[in-house]
Amino acid sequence: MKLSLNTDFTRMPRAGAVIRAAELPPDRPLPFDRVVLPQDERHLRRRVLTLQHGDKLFVDLAEATMLGDGDRLVLDDGRHVEIVAAAEELCEIRGRDAVHLAELAWHIGNRHLPAQVEAGRILIARDHVIKAMLEGLGATVAEVSEPFSPLSGAYSGHSHGQPDAYGRLPGDPHYGHDHGPGEHHHDHHAHGHGHGHDHRHGHGHGRDDDRRGEPDRYGRLPGDPHYGHDHG
Repeated sequence: MKLSLNTDFTRMPRAGAVIRAAELPPDRPLPFDRVVLPQDERHLRRRVLTLQHGDKLFVDLAEATMLGDGDRLVLDDGRHVEIVAAAEELCEIRGRDAVHLAELAWHIGNRHLPAQVEAGRILIARDHVIKAMLEGLGATVAEVSEPFSPLSGAYSGHSHGQPDAYGRLPGDPHYGHDHGPGEHHHDHHAHGHGHGHDHRHGHGHGRDDDRRGEPDRYGRLPGDPHYGHDHG
């Protein structure tokens, strides 16, 4: 629920603190209510939530916080609201072995896709184009419906209208991307499927000559910041 200038927050219970599920004491109080949220709605700072039983709750945290399944919002009166991760439509990716799974993770990360990485599998949002690509690389891909908790670095800053760590708002081409000093800035939004741009073409990520240590087509050697990049 979006905040409105006409919203009377004084009539709502307020949650200003979070307790992580792993930090809850054995004698923790039972939650008086729950809220079920998908992963892209669990990044909160100031927002009105509708709880499972229909009550409204004003979340007013000191900073944007990514909440996980089982975490608690603590109300000013001491009551707890439990966060429940909603089931989402996902692809479950498995490899032939641990090395193959790591290679698949590299391809997924190269496309800046939010991913939940586990010992024997990777979960990503369901996408038939990426599914076909991974199957072409030898992966076993199944469609599942489960809670989704991707690694935070893959989507940090995407918080439904809130600025990212650099004050950039959604719509800025660099929103949510953390480029350190001297790093090469790619247009990340052009790397996704459906935009006619693939990391395997034009940029040379993962090129065979990179693995062999040979110079690229311009004579640049591995270690050169522009090695393998073909920018017109």
